[in-house]
Amino acid sequence: MSEKLKVLFLCTGNSCRSQMAEGWARHLKGDVIEAYSAGIETHGLNPNAVEVMAEAGVDISGHRSQHIEEFRNVKLDVVVTVCGHAHETCPFFPGNCRVIHVGFDDPPKMARELAGQGASEEEQLECYRKVRDEIRAFVETLPESLDFKRRE
Repeated sequence: MSEKLKVLFLCTGNSCRSQMAEGWARHLKGDVIEAYSAGIETHGLNPNAVEVMAEAGVDISGHRSQHIEEFRNVKLDVVVTVCGHAHETCPFFPGNCRVIHVGFDDPPKMARELAGQGASEEEQLECYRKVRDEIRAFVETLPESLDFKRRE
């Protein structure tokens, strides 16, 4: 029996996008992927990300914001950077670890911009829902879309 593919989703603060990706991977692909998430920094778990994931039936309320250094000794197969900053500052991972970039819009930034234009909280949450659904669509393609040979 092959072991699960170890995938780390990486973003700047491990508060929103990478947390959603980890949640979806555990929920949809837990049989083939061992999912983690981390940040170049730690910003805490975004409550709006928790809320919109719960709406979709995925509980990430128990997650915590983790720093990339916490995974220094984990033999990862793939690191997926989900934001430009993480991709640009992604550290080197030893061994056969591949780093791929699949960028998603930043919901907190989009919500702040909308709030500045007088948008309601509900309209701001739509930013989170949109990115949540885009991340789900990406995770549904895993692991095949990684074009990665699984370890035997």
